[in-house]
Amino acid sequence: MAESPIAKKIAVDAWQALYKDSVMLLERPGAHHKLLIVRAHQLHRANMIERDELGDLLELADSALEYAIVSRQDCEAE
Repeated sequence: MAESPIAKKIAVDAWQALYKDSVMLLERPGAHHKLLIVRAHQLHRANMIERDELGDLLELADSALEYAIVSRQDCEAE
């Protein structure tokens, strides 16, 4: 059974806030990525998001990790 729309919004907003945490992303990209993945799967297991939405969150998490890695490489190259 799916959660209420309000509960879903709160949970997804919390995930988005973590996703947008640029300090953690750039200082600890691996830990940030892992936390995003774990929380996305928790949302799915709790029936707060559908499988397609889980896929979207996982893609965002991977993109954030890629951004952090490229940013670090750029800083080291300078």
